[in-house]
Amino acid sequence: MLTLTDIAALHDLLTSRWHQEALETWRPPADAWTSLVARQHLANFELWHTEDAARIPGATDADLARIKRRIDETNQRRNDLSEQIDTLLLSGLAERGLPNLEAPLHSESPGLMIDRLSILALKIFHTGEEIERPGSPEGHAERNRERLEILTVQRDDLTGCLSALWAETLAGTRRFKLYRQLKMYNDPALNPAVYLNRGS
Repeated sequence: MLTLTDIAALHDLLTSRWHQEALETWRPPADAWTSLVARQHLANFELWHTEDAARIPGATDADLARIKRRIDETNQRRNDLSEQIDTLLLSGLAERGLPNLEAPLHSESPGLMIDRLSILALKIFHTGEEIERPGSPEGHAERNRERLEILTVQRDDLTGCLSALWAETLAGTRRFKLYRQLKMYNDPALNPAVYLNRGS
C-alpha cells in the first residue's frame, strides 16, 4: 500500500510516464488510496498543460474561451479529489477513535499538502527539462539547476511535514480537519456571472 513517504516517488513516476505515453492508455491503480493520489495528480498534470495552451502566442479568442472552461472543470476535479483524500484518511482514523479532538489543530490537511507535492513534482520535472533543453541561452541550464535544488529541498521539507503530521495524528498529539473548498465559479446557482446572464 502507498505510504505518505512514497507519494513523491509516485508523482515522479506518473509524471514521467504521462509525458511519454498517451493518457488514454493509463488506468488508475486498483487500491482506492493510491488511485485517489494518482487521480489527483493527474488533475494537476492536465491543469498544468491546459494552462500552457492558453499561453501559446496566437491563441484565438475562441481557443482561450474553450481552454478557460477546461481549466475550470479540471481545477474543480483537482479540489474535489484533494477533499476525497482527506475524507478517506479521516474515515480510516475514525476506526481508531482518531483524530483526538483535544489535540492542537493543524492548519493544513494532508489532502492539501499532497496537492502541493503534486505541483512540486511537475515543477521539478519541467525544470529538469529546461536544464537539458538543446540550444538554450547561456546560463539557462545553471539557473535551472539552482531552481531544481530549491524545489527539491522544498519538496523534501513538505514530505517531512506531511509524515510528521500523520505520525502526530496517529499518536493523538495533533489533528486535522476536512476543509471544504466550496468553489463558487462552477456553480450556476452561486456565480452571478452565470445566473445574471443566463438568458443572454
